[in-house]
Parts: sequence; C-alpha cells; structure tokens
Amino acid sequence: MASLSEEALACGVVACSAGNHAQGVALSARMLGCRAVICMPMATPSIKVNSVRAHGGDTVEVRLFGNNYDEAAAEAKRLMKEENLSMIHPFDDPEVIAGQGTIALEILKKCVSHPVDAIFVCCGGGGMLAGIAAYVKQVRPSVEVYGVEASDAAGMTASLAAGKVVTLPSVGLFADGAAVRTIGSETFRVCEKYVDGMVTVDTDQLCNAIKLAYNDARVILEPAGALAVAGLKKFTEENNITGRTFVAITSGANMDFNRLRVVSERADDSERTVQITIPETPGSFRLMYSKIWPRNVTEFSYRYECGQEANVFLSFQPLPNVEGDYEQVIQSLESENFPCNDLSHNELAKTHIRHLAGGRSGATHERLFRFHFPESPGALQRFLDSLNMKWNISLFHYRNYGDDFGRCLVGIQQNHGVKCEGMNQFLKDLGYEYVEETNNSAYTKFLRNKEG
Repeated sequence: MASLSEEALACGVVACSAGNHAQGVALSARMLGCRAVICMPMATPSIKVNSVRAHGGDTVEVRLFGNNYDEAAAEAKRLMKEENLSMIHPFDDPEVIAGQGTIALEILKKCVSHPVDAIFVCCGGGGMLAGIAAYVKQVRPSVEVYGVEASDAAGMTASLAAGKVVTLPSVGLFADGAAVRTIGSETFRVCEKYVDGMVTVDTDQLCNAIKLAYNDARVILEPAGALAVAGLKKFTEENNITGRTFVAITSGANMDFNRLRVVSERADDSERTVQITIPETPGSFRLMYSKIWPRNVTEFSYRYECGQEANVFLSFQPLPNVEGDYEQVIQSLESENFPCNDLSHNELAKTHIRHLAGGRSGATHERLFRFHFPESPGALQRFLDSLNMKWNISLFHYRNYGDDFGRCLVGIQQNHGVKCEGMNQFLKDLGYEYVEETNNSAYTKFLRNKEG
C-alpha cells in the first residue's frame, strides 16, 4: 500500500480476507490515512471482524458478504470496478508475496549458525508459501519447504497434482483463514517451481496441533494458524524422522472462544473410539470393562435396546509406550465374543453419534440417576465396582471433560413389584452424591418410548 500513488490512496483501497491480511490492510490504511473497504465472509469469527475494526478505526469499513472467501472476493472485485478502488490482494500479488517472504528472511537470519532441514508453511491461497519458498531456494536451497493445507480445502495440493490451477467444488470452513477454493495463478507458478511437497491434515490433527502449541508455548492458535504444526507432526510421524531440525510457521491466533469446546473435544490424538457389542446378560457390562482396565476410559455410552444384545460407544486411551496396546485390547474383547468396530476416524461417529448414542428405550420400571464422584485415576473403575447390585443397568453415560468431578448418568431397572425402599437404601449405602431424574421432562421426551 505504501507503494501506491497519492491519487490511488486518495480513491481508497479494497481487500478481501478472512483474517490476518484484513487486519494488516486495516492498520496500513489508518497509518496512511486512506479509506479501506474490507470484504469478509459472513461466517468470519467475530474476533477477526472486531480486530479489523479496531486496527482500522474510522478509515475502514468492514462488509460481511458471502458464505466463503471466494464469494467475498467477488464482492471486492465488484467494488474495485464500481468505486475505482485499488485491490490489495491477500496472496496473488508479487509485492504481497515478497512481503510474506520476509518471514523466511527472519528464520534464516536467526538460524545462521544452526541447521535447518525443512520449513513447514500453512497454505490457503499460497502467498506465504510462495514467498517463503522463493526466498529460501535462493539463499539456502538445501532447506526443504513444505506447504500444509486442510484436507477439505487442499487447493494447492490439487493444483500441483494436476499441473494447473484447480478450483475446488467446495471447501471446509474449520480452518477458515485458509479456506480458498481457487489459489492464485502467481502463487501456483512460484510454488510449482520451488515447493518440495504438500501435506494435508484433518480436523483432529489440527485440534491436536492447537493443543500441542498451547502445552508448549501457552499460545492458543486458530485452526489455520496451526496448519504448519499439524503438518510437521504428521510428516515426521509418517516418515519416522528423528534428529532433524524443522521449523513450523504459526500464522494466526484469531481463535473464537466458542470454538475451544470443539478443539478440546477433538484434540486428544491418544484417544481411540470403538463400538462394542455385548450380550444382555448379567456380568457382561463388568466383564467388558475389565478387558479395558487399567486404561483411562474417557467416554462410555450404553442404552438397553433389547433382550439379546447391546451396543456400547466407548473411548479410551491405550497405554503409552506399549506397542500395539490398542490391538491387544480389541483382541482381548473379541476373545470374549464382544465384537468391536473401530470408530476412531469415523467423522459421523465423532461429530454426531457420540452425542446421540443410545436414544430411546422401552426399558420397564427404569429409574434415572445422575451421579457425581471426584475425578481421579481409577475413579470410574471404583464407581463401577460399587454398582455390584441385583438390578439391571439399562443406561450408562460417562464423558471425561477434564473437570474435577466425574459425572455419570445411570438408568437402573427396578424389578417389577419391588418396593422403592430397597433401591433407595442401596443408593444411600453407595456413598456417592446423586440426583434422581426419573421425572425430568428431558428424560421422558428424549430417552423413553411412550409405551415404555
């Protein structure tokens, strides 16, 4: 923007961006005293929109338009023509590419006396990747450069594979700062010449990268900003690489607080999710759990369905540093005739089914209870051991949210004709804090059949 003529600055500028570029244009507009119109997709997190307005002040107008970057970019192009504004493109501009390439200058300056084997760069439209690759290959060509994209927005990966710019039919919006359907023609030309390879990562890998960055540096990255960390981790694990020096560029921390719940839910790459079928016979519940103990169970959902068999939705963490531990658990379960189905990479199961598992039941004479117990290693096991009773468990739900108290929802079938006093005394002797929810309308409307 500083290179624009006085006449161009007097007319103003327009830009389209879902994140950092918009903030940079806004700040530059205020410093240069020129008008700026910034188009952002309607789904842009509020933290980004508010940051643009804060950086730009009265000189900047934010327009929310379209469902994705490409639709917002079309609006920016319309404004450029109709209002004679100068387009400040977020990636497909030689000067923008050169500016983003200065990141490589900083990295190599800092590592003059240290080896650098590869640099991993997040990629949306390709501006940062092109700039860094172009500089690195001129100064230290032995250093490899890899671009990292979200698997549901991998425009550069598809374009390099096709040998031409490819427009994706759609893009996912979890990594919204890098969700671009069509990469730049100039960025493609540079990347095709200088980039050593591309890595794609899924939502779980992105969430895990955000967690790793927080644990290591106490920084909360946004999904697009964590792409390079996720790609570096995937690359080293898949190629069994050790003893080399890699750099991952973290390029954004515009994280909406509401998204942290999703990140926390999906961040644990040590968690494995499995569906287990058990017979509806006394002792099956406890026998199944004994095959998983002492591993940490993070989720446990069961609902009585019929008199023959039941399906359990369960997540647990295999023992660390024990090779093949997950496979051993599955083998142990199946040796007891408990068929298993791995759901660890099943998007439907992890996004929806885990919240719906069980559903309605016509279990007769069922009473429902919420139990609280101090969360600690082995707490769930001790709770299950305490439920050694004559009544049938018809519902069980537990999820470890990292809280100081564990919370279980348990349905118990009271035998027909048995007075409530017997179960009430058992619950009193149990020693755990509980609340009966049998008459809760949420239970009767969503977890009970009308005839049950």
